[in-house]
Formats: sequence, C-alpha cells, structure tokens
Amino acid sequence: MPHDLAGEAFQGLGRLCVDVAENCVISAPDSVGMERIEARFHGSAFDLHRHDTYAIGVTLHGVQTFRYRGATHHSLPGQIIVLHPDELHDGGAGTEDGLRYRMLYLEPSVVLDCLDTVGALLPFVRDAVVTDPAFRMRLLSALGPLDQKLDDLFVADFIAQLMQSLTRHAGLPAKPIPRTAWRAASLARDYLEENVFRIVRSEELEAITGLDRYALSRHFRAAFSTSPHRFLLMRRLQRARRMIEA
Repeated sequence: MPHDLAGEAFQGLGRLCVDVAENCVISAPDSVGMERIEARFHGSAFDLHRHDTYAIGVTLHGVQTFRYRGATHHSLPGQIIVLHPDELHDGGAGTEDGLRYRMLYLEPSVVLDCLDTVGALLPFVRDAVVTDPAFRMRLLSALGPLDQKLDDLFVADFIAQLMQSLTRHAGLPAKPIPRTAWRAASLARDYLEENVFRIVRSEELEAITGLDRYALSRHFRAAFSTSPHRFLLMRRLQRARRMIEA
C-alpha cells in the first residue's frame, strides 16, 4: 500500500490547502445529488455525527481513524472508506503526520434511481475500509478534478459505474443487461456525433433514447466499449485534429 497518494493522484491541487499544518475542508462545485470535498486535519477532526447520504472516499495521506458501527477502523493511503447513510461515526488523524482525504457524499435517492428496481434496498457494504484498486481509480476520476464542475454526462456514467462497485462489495448480484439496446445506444451515438461542439445534457439523451441516464450508460458501454461522455470527448478531439489538418 503506498504511503502517500496525494502527489500521485492530485498533482497541481496542493494549493487548495497550502499550509501543511492547516486544518481545512474544501468543497467542490455541486453536482445534483453528489457533494465532493477534500479535508486535511491533524488530531481528532469530527465528533460522532451522522450523514443522510453515503460517504465514500479515498485516504490520500496519513492514517484515517474513525469509529463506525461499534468498532474502530483505520484507513491507509489508497484505501477506500464506505459509510452507509444515517450511521454514527467520527474521524481524525491516527498519527502525528496528519491526515488528508477526499470524500463524496451521495444521496440515497440517486442510488435508488440508478438501481431502478422496484423495492430495491440500498446496498450495504459491511467492510467500512475497502482495498480495491479499480474502485479507487473510479472514485479518483470524480475526486481528482475537485476545482472543476463535473460534466453532466460524466456524472451519469460515473454513478452507474460506482453502483457496480458498491453492489459488488455489498455482495449483491450485478444488474444484468439481458440484451443490449442497440437502437437506443446508436441513437445516442448519432446525437453525440451531431452535437460535438456543444454541451449535451443527460436529459437530451434520455428523451431521444427512452432510457434513463444510468441504463443508457450501461447499454452504451456494452455497445461501444466506452461511455457517452468519453465518446463525445474523443469525437471533439477527432474533429479538432481534422480542422487543424485541413
């Protein structure tokens, strides 16, 4: 396990908390249903409290120590913390080196919308500290650009992918895709091709495909091995290169 991920994963963002001895919390621009922060602390940071959201984050530096569900837990750099809504917990630095971490807070309504199953229960991850490199990289894709507002298409795909990690660690079966919705995926692809140089909202793709944004993300990935967000970025780069070469 690496001792410190801060420089590796977040180069250029150290300016957010300039003083090494400083205790601070930095909030990112809002996304609907999801809040992102960076926190840096020395000693005990938070007394026992609850969130009405999931709290899912990555420890970047130091030892993250917290009480949760009757036990004391320790997260090292690169490990993931998953806290269920409405569970008492506290937190702070476990050593004199201090603590730095990034966390996202995800509203349960967003999780249930993504699961899209009647009577679905919120995924419960029994292990509060998780070691999973793929899950970590998925989180860092949203927690890295903390000083930027996340693109709407990116958020939809990120949440769909995040749910796969949550349900897996909760021991729930993966949401099946019995048959790829090729027509819907193709309609979305064509629409993105036609609107390369403007911001495309998830609502637009939902309207033309008849799928919700999370289902569309899964079907689009099944059809084209990439997300709508990534597909649009690559088409922009492709068009830009052609314009330069012309």
